[in-house]
Amino acid sequence: MGMTRTPLIAGNWKMNLDHLQAVALVQKLHWSLKDAAHEFDSVDVTVFPPFTDLRSVQTLIDADKIPFGLGAQDLSVHDSGAYTGEISGEFLAKLSVGSVIIGHSERREYHAEDDAVVAAKTQAALKHGLVPVICVGETSEDLEKFGASAVPVGQLETALENVPDGAEIVVAYEPVWAIGSGQAATPEQAQDVCQKLREVIRAKLGDDAAASTRVLYGGSVKSGNIASFMREPDIDGALVGGGSLKVDEFSAIVRYGKHVGV
Repeated sequence: MGMTRTPLIAGNWKMNLDHLQAVALVQKLHWSLKDAAHEFDSVDVTVFPPFTDLRSVQTLIDADKIPFGLGAQDLSVHDSGAYTGEISGEFLAKLSVGSVIIGHSERREYHAEDDAVVAAKTQAALKHGLVPVICVGETSEDLEKFGASAVPVGQLETALENVPDGAEIVVAYEPVWAIGSGQAATPEQAQDVCQKLREVIRAKLGDDAAASTRVLYGGSVKSGNIASFMREPDIDGALVGGGSLKVDEFSAIVRYGKHVGV
């Protein structure tokens, strides 16, 4: 069953790199993977630059036929209108953006995005043919209060409420308590939650969706620990933050299968 899911390594750049730095990073990353004879169809790579970088990165990817997916870090629930500062899924789709991060823990925390907003943004993404990368996770307070997996499971149930059968989605589990702490969840902890998230997908969208949907782990992912996560049956990739800004580190994460004999 795991064979149907191509691993996905997603680089969330957050608010880093201007458009010139973005172009340089993508070129270097492509060269690094080519030099290492990486088989590009064995692991999908998607980069999520800031909005101001998207056009430049898209132009580069198209011109040099770089086999990376292009993603955005957020989108508006609206298609167009008097919403100053907002970016619509329609605009992203026109830039050949394929996927969009929704409900990242930083958006939930700093922009008060609740489960209803995440559900609305998921709908907006699907409406414009974008793959929503739905982020769920718990803080250390949540963990203490509700136990493992209760909060992310609830978050995902709401996000999938009106998602039609057959829609492509990606789910990313971010233990907020692990992010930036340098303290990753153990592979067993992550697997336990990702397995429960896959059961939510099964319950909401059916067996085929459960078998084909990629569930990523995000939270202090490094080249040194990625392989241990990827060995777990329900973890299909990683949402990488800081590590995605360093060419050698991100390249090594993408090539996790090579340097550890997974």
